[in-house]
Amino acid sequence: MNAPVLRFEDSAEYERFMGRWTRAVARVFVDWLAVRPGLRWLDVGCGTGILAETVLHLCAPRSVDAIDVEPAQVAAAARGPAGARARFAIGDARRLAYADATFDVVASALVINFVSDRVLAMAEMRRVAHIGGLVAAYVWDFAEDLSPSGPLRKAMRRFGAEVPPIPGTEASGVGALQSLFEATELDDIETRTIDFCLTYENFEDFWQAQTPAYAPTTTTINAIKPNDRVNLMRAVERSLPCGPGGTIEYCARANAIKARVPDSNPS
Repeated sequence: MNAPVLRFEDSAEYERFMGRWTRAVARVFVDWLAVRPGLRWLDVGCGTGILAETVLHLCAPRSVDAIDVEPAQVAAAARGPAGARARFAIGDARRLAYADATFDVVASALVINFVSDRVLAMAEMRRVAHIGGLVAAYVWDFAEDLSPSGPLRKAMRRFGAEVPPIPGTEASGVGALQSLFEATELDDIETRTIDFCLTYENFEDFWQAQTPAYAPTTTTINAIKPNDRVNLMRAVERSLPCGPGGTIEYCARANAIKARVPDSNPS
């Protein structure tokens, strides 16, 4: 089964599904980068602006530019908390509309595995970072089924439902990220995993968050006969760890990587 092309056009649905996970992981990622204040940042694939928000809150940057290919996401980010201080624009990671060596930090959050030409996107990220600048990224660990949607996808498989593959799963492991950064001829490459646990108020809270309209898994679930859909929901609920008062808590993992632009140009 071919992986579907994901379009994150509904910013409200995306925020409900991913916002709380992304904010938690972004803080850890930005802390790990350990950069000084006063730097020029570029956020590649900004989504609803969560990484830009985090950078503005934690890093006292000189400037933050942010691009995304989806106009709805860019509009939502511009309306959000970072809108007054960051510059959001529609843009393609494979063709960054910036001059060479413009930024001190070029970062990408939960995006690089979804880009159709990751090698070209990485070359562009390197190009717009100055010598000695930082290029960094993190992605959900889809390869190990440790993304926030992992419990739902696992339960669907046990139920016998066809689970759509996630684009770029093969590019989400630490080894794949390392190889991608090495191919871009970056220096001082470091990797780490970021594990974070999140609590949902109850199963309804979990289910509503996990079934945004744009997700291929939602399309699959909606295509199931009504009785089978109820049985699937019950199977998913039984598979989840249940805490006090019906809360649901589980952990997801992101794989992160950072490196420096060397003095010499790539061969």
